[in-house]
Amino acid sequence: MGSSFGRLFRVSTFGESHGRGVGAIVDGVPPGLPLSEADLQPQLDRRRPGQSRLTTDRAESDTVTILSGVELGVTLGTPIGLFVPNRDMRPGDYQEMSNIPRPSHADFSYQMKYGVRASSGGGRSSARETIGRVAAGAIAEHWLRRAYGVETVAWVSSVGPVDAALPDPETLTRDQVDATALRCPDEAAREAMVREIQAARDDQDSVGGVVSCVCRGLPAGWGEPVFEKLEALLAQAMLSIPATKGFEIGSGFAGARLRGSVHNDPFVRKGGRLGTASNRSGGVQGGISNGEPLLFRVAFKPPATIGKAQATADFEGQETVLEAKGRHDPCVVPRAVPIVEAMAALVLADLALRQAARDHSRTK
Repeated sequence: MGSSFGRLFRVSTFGESHGRGVGAIVDGVPPGLPLSEADLQPQLDRRRPGQSRLTTDRAESDTVTILSGVELGVTLGTPIGLFVPNRDMRPGDYQEMSNIPRPSHADFSYQMKYGVRASSGGGRSSARETIGRVAAGAIAEHWLRRAYGVETVAWVSSVGPVDAALPDPETLTRDQVDATALRCPDEAAREAMVREIQAARDDQDSVGGVVSCVCRGLPAGWGEPVFEKLEALLAQAMLSIPATKGFEIGSGFAGARLRGSVHNDPFVRKGGRLGTASNRSGGVQGGISNGEPLLFRVAFKPPATIGKAQATADFEGQETVLEAKGRHDPCVVPRAVPIVEAMAALVLADLALRQAARDHSRTK
């Protein structure tokens, strides 16, 4: 149950970080969609480890194989099976930690829930689980782009105490984001961010950050009030990503400091449609898209596994000192960018199918 997401466009992920492989089953993809591994691999390449000194040096190609649901280059409407093998596993790196729950990691909570856990690399709590999401999200993106012209672009907007200037969300492209390994389009802030990550890595420590995302081209009307509002499903999707600690849309928490006369988005004529002069709502009103760009932010905590010595306790409650082994990101946000895009696409694809069914059944 907990490994599946979505209603009509439904994704179930599987696999552990140091098992044979990871992947996903994607159900509800419309038939007749041209699709191949080449449509999915670019997003997996953006997520994979070992891209730069800012990330873990685990060496994985993360090459995806489509196992089912596609024939002669088009989707059949049946479940699509996706698989990515694990190649560079080192479960021995975790032997010393088998009886010590890592501080702020999921070792303890998984053990309490199941009575057993994958002690190598965190199993399902590892960020490696997100490979299935990214592959599935790439399918959702591919369909949304062809069917509706929807574009999704995420970028690193802060690392530790360093904030980037807000780019123009109407024109920002993935090529601009990917111009550097950090995936921050603000050149001035980027240099300080890199120093922040490198300093944490040199100190065997870690640092957190924020990923911002814009989704353009949404028509007005997507979202299912009252319990499955667009922003509510986005919040669920984003907070299901490992290491996330916060979600805000539009003006977010800063909007709580404003008066309504300042915060409101007045309506104006935009070409052939009604739009808003500002976008403090972040593209959503009443839980339904209003036709403006969907703009939100996701906060990521510092990675829990660090090499720095930490005073803690083992599972028996005995005091000990943990110096974690293994290969881990000093900061997750550069690799989190395609994960955020993927989860946004999965939410939007599901809501698009629901709205299409509603529109089709509407009495003329």
